[in-house]
Amino acid sequence: MPSWIPVDALPRVHGAPLARGRLRARPEDFRVEEQLGFAPDGEGDHLLLRVRKTGANTEWAARRLARVAGVPVSTVGYAGLKDRHAVTLQWFSIPCPRDGIPDWSALEGEGIQVLEAHPHRRKLKRGALTGNRFAILIRDVSPASLAGLDARIDLIHARGVPNYFGEQRFGHDQSNLARAHALFDGTAGRVPRHQSGLWLSAARSQIYNEVLGERVRRDDWDRPVAGDCMQLAGSNSFFPTESIEADLTARCCAMDIHPTGPLWGRGDLPARGSVRGLEEAVAARFPTWCDGLGVFGLVQERRALRVPVADLAADRVADGLTLSFSLPAGSYATTVLRELIDWDSGG
Repeated sequence: MPSWIPVDALPRVHGAPLARGRLRARPEDFRVEEQLGFAPDGEGDHLLLRVRKTGANTEWAARRLARVAGVPVSTVGYAGLKDRHAVTLQWFSIPCPRDGIPDWSALEGEGIQVLEAHPHRRKLKRGALTGNRFAILIRDVSPASLAGLDARIDLIHARGVPNYFGEQRFGHDQSNLARAHALFDGTAGRVPRHQSGLWLSAARSQIYNEVLGERVRRDDWDRPVAGDCMQLAGSNSFFPTESIEADLTARCCAMDIHPTGPLWGRGDLPARGSVRGLEEAVAARFPTWCDGLGVFGLVQERRALRVPVADLAADRVADGLTLSFSLPAGSYATTVLRELIDWDSGG
């Protein structure tokens, strides 16, 4: 089995953490609100539900909603997975029940409140959101240790942060990576598709994280290099670069485009030159994984190396430090936190 670099050991770009505190001491310390980017249709054969979850993960909540509505859980749609140790405002869809809108009040004792229900034409698909808004309380932070906080926030506004996959991608004690390796070497046995998909995503994410870590060490994670594949902000589309012109650099500085790293799978690696050489060198640490991802049907894709952080603000409060900010879909709040503060988890 290959060795890998855990998330907490990946390099930072804005300096060492300014302080230490406690994260997720209570679910209400970590609040997330999904931003769909579209309004309910107002008509159709589905209901779009705005749900507040406390201490409940997304799949568990989907099963409870399906039970009350009397529909198969496979017909419940949601745009993204959210952590259990949080309070989240999240959207779900269900087929319109034959007997009208159910009485959702029984779910409130299970940490689920249905706040809104709107007619909608189609099932909500994974990824159908523009981003997430976070409000996070870090407890037990000494105000005296936060010298330089405003300057650090200015840096993050200007440059963004590395778009690492967060530790939750890899499971408790990074067990998803060991399980992915078992898939690849044939020792995992029969595994449900959903479970194997999580493990495959973890292996793919680890390769990407280590490529990004190398770009951070080279200090070119947020600027174009000849041979890069540049991604348009807010899009999955990208284009290759052969030479670096002034307008390309200006667009990158303006956060209009971002350098990318590989989400491994079968097919030709689209990067060229020194960028391709770096990505191939990192992939060579994981030959079984790279081959296995292709065997399991994944294809080469790209992910931006940088994520812009919108509306980042910090408030010193009696219990510690409150941080609020918005991120595009698919990015992790902990990638922002680690550039500001270190933490212990739980109560």
